[in-house]
Amino acid sequence: MFIKHTSAALTINENADPSVRDDFEVILNNLVPENQSYYTHIFEGSDDMPAHVKASLLGPELTIPISKHRLNMGTWQGIYLCEFRNRGGQRRIVATIYS
Repeated sequence: MFIKHTSAALTINENADPSVRDDFEVILNNLVPENQSYYTHIFEGSDDMPAHVKASLLGPELTIPISKHRLNMGTWQGIYLCEFRNRGGQRRIVATIYS
């Protein structure tokens, strides 16, 4: 799977407890905060440069095995589409399946 955007990412993580997603957001916002005076790429808003950095940290692609016509993931694993813009637009994901 590949996301065709520079301000969003894909990752696999614990998906049984919704607080994991909340904690993810808090941690990433503390690692890469908005409105920093040292950002020079600010034309699209205060969330733009932080979104690019966060997307680079997590990455644009995942490789997931398929077994018996199903994603072969762990019991608690889920796929996260991580949107890092405050008001992100439409996102496109490409899935390539090798058999």
